[in-house]
Amino acid sequence: MKEFTVKIVDPIGLHARPTTLVSQAAAKFKSDSFIISNGREANLKSIMNIMALGIKHGAEVTVKVLGEDEEEAIKALHDTFVSLELI
Repeated sequence: MKEFTVKIVDPIGLHARPTTLVSQAAAKFKSDSFIISNGREANLKSIMNIMALGIKHGAEVTVKVLGEDEEEAIKALHDTFVSLELI
């Protein structure tokens, strides 16, 4: 299992557009991937599950990946968060 923890700096938080792009990035990999915020966990491959967490500006989130391609997946997800200026 690989994971990283970050603080969301986007003023709007994790809203629809970046959520869609993060979910698409996660879907490219076989590994299971999750996002955790305020003790609640959502599947990163599900846009609705992520949106249901209501992740706002300043929230601390943990992204974790478990599976055969977890190294590549965790790097791609971290890069996606950075490129979208979420962190």
